[in-house]
Amino acid sequence: MEPSPFQFLLCSLLFVLLRTPTSQSQSKSQSQPYSIFHNCSANFTVNNAFQSNLKQLLSTLPAATAPSGFYNTTVGQNGGGDGEVYGLALCRGDVSSPDCNTCLNSAAEYAVAECPRSASNTVWNDTCMLRYSNSSFFGVVDWAQDFAWNLNNVTDVKLFDTRLFSLMNNLTREAAYGSGRPPLFATGQVEYINFTNIYGLVQCTRDLSPADCDGCLTNCVKSIPNCCENRIGGRVFGNNCNIRFESAPFYNSSAIGSTPATPPPPPPPAGSDRSGGISGTTKTLIIVTISVVAAALLLLFVIYLCQRKQRKQAKDPLLHGGDEQEIISVESLLLDLATIKAATNNFSEENKLGEGGFGPVYKGILQDGQEIAVKRLSVSSAQGLDELKNEVVLVAKLQHKNLVRLIGCCIEEQERLLVYEYLPNTSLDKFLFVPARREQLDWGTRYKIIEGISRGLLYLHEDSRLKIVHRDLKASNILLDAFMTPKISDFGLAKLFDVDASEGNTSRIAGTYGYMPPEYVIHGHFSTKSDVFAYGVLVLEIVTGQRNARPQESIPSESLLSYVWKHWTEGTAHEVLDPSLTGQCRSQDVLRCIHIGLLCVQEDPSDRPSMGSIVLMLSSHSVTLPAPSTPAFVIRHSSTAENTEEIETDASGGLQQKATRAASVNTVTISEFEPR
Repeated sequence: MEPSPFQFLLCSLLFVLLRTPTSQSQSKSQSQPYSIFHNCSANFTVNNAFQSNLKQLLSTLPAATAPSGFYNTTVGQNGGGDGEVYGLALCRGDVSSPDCNTCLNSAAEYAVAECPRSASNTVWNDTCMLRYSNSSFFGVVDWAQDFAWNLNNVTDVKLFDTRLFSLMNNLTREAAYGSGRPPLFATGQVEYINFTNIYGLVQCTRDLSPADCDGCLTNCVKSIPNCCENRIGGRVFGNNCNIRFESAPFYNSSAIGSTPATPPPPPPPAGSDRSGGISGTTKTLIIVTISVVAAALLLLFVIYLCQRKQRKQAKDPLLHGGDEQEIISVESLLLDLATIKAATNNFSEENKLGEGGFGPVYKGILQDGQEIAVKRLSVSSAQGLDELKNEVVLVAKLQHKNLVRLIGCCIEEQERLLVYEYLPNTSLDKFLFVPARREQLDWGTRYKIIEGISRGLLYLHEDSRLKIVHRDLKASNILLDAFMTPKISDFGLAKLFDVDASEGNTSRIAGTYGYMPPEYVIHGHFSTKSDVFAYGVLVLEIVTGQRNARPQESIPSESLLSYVWKHWTEGTAHEVLDPSLTGQCRSQDVLRCIHIGLLCVQEDPSDRPSMGSIVLMLSSHSVTLPAPSTPAFVIRHSSTAENTEEIETDASGGLQQKATRAASVNTVTISEFEPR
């Protein structure tokens, strides 16, 4: 489309303004005293499990972080005990992958050398940050701060502070709510005096939400007078974010496309003559004129951007209808279709990992070496844009070691794609229900999976800033990383609650039979206790190695729930244990897991424990468990095909089948409400 005369004039004026010289020299007397800082805490006992896990973490964290500039993980299998180590690393947004790796390796060596017996530590270098602890800190803002400052003083303190705080406040908003790459990072500059500039940088760790990042950076900006008053440069850094400003460039503008963060400054004080050849009055008039023109152009540009965003929302069904925060979250995750095609070899069959209700899933490798898994919405899928948008908006706001990490999405042309971290061990059902692979799941691994799923659900229900009911928890939606750590995936059917809400209703009942509780199937009532029911089914499947609602070889007429309940009431519950686990575990540990599973699948939602109680039951054997009541029994079986069916309630409260899609690994179950 040819530009209009107005657009041509606008661009011409902007070109003239941007070509006007703004700098003739940079300060040569800068002193850069910044190097490495650390913050050690409590010691741990030498040679225990923590030390071994810490060594493993520090040896792998730099390489895992380098491709994207951020990574967090957990090493250890002790369920939050003394041996588990939580680790996080972040590189400055303008740093290359090789430099990121080098910086973090140095930081890891420094951490061990300076704090050889510390249970937690944070190390800040000029271009990277490394943090570890024996307790989880992911997604939690820590307000502790450290400071560093330049040795030189400013000449005009009042003017410097005015320009500095304007710059840093603008960068804070840009980092927290902008759509830049990398996320939660921003740089910029503003003119100061004598044609010199103030350069600023702000950054948050990517486990924070935009709101938490904004709060963390705002707190750092407010601390500038405490650390760096009258200084031409300084740093404020904590465990979640950091800011830095200098009177000379210190970041790589070409790597991030840095642009001025504020409009041109107001005119200098009366009587000053920076040009040497124009009177103060004349120069003030010129500067005022330029400022007015620039402000008008900036206003026009903002109006143009707003109109373009509105048009984009109207055209794009993924962005249309969302609030501003949702749109920001989605836009910041958009990836180019060409990039994904190159990563997956144009969705080749050799790269295909499998297929679910959403569509096929492909493995890919990005240009920076990061491995990804790409879910491609198929034309025949019963899931659509609502599910895709739901998943993008929700998962973008969640960060937990037991939730799958969303890298981005693509909505170009006819493609609808979700891009996740690649997990080499695929999903739990590929191990649990395949006899040749089931023996790879020893009791320790199964218990780790049971406990990890519980912690992921606890985060969704209680610990995240959102309150989410997953609604489709099942073995095929539990993914496993290289260390067999479970990660909950597929949030297409998840429901977001208000913080104070406890339950909801729907006429569109979608999920997987065998994992859905009776109150949801019959009446459309769902709550966090719906996920608890599905979790109980999962626990019993993991212990027995058998699917729910599937005929078993020796018990062709019984579902898994009725099979386990019968043995429980007869005092022979140990007989339901997967035969491949014989001799690997203590009977009391197995019985406790069965007991917890039966508590979760009780018919009355109020009888089921919360996820907080379940995590406590798993971590402490001193907690006494109540006796379970009769579970919601399955009394008939449907086809053994792997189907997920969506149903609706009709006017009389009956059930009508609405759609069927290939996704589930479980068949239809009907709950009976009269106790036996």
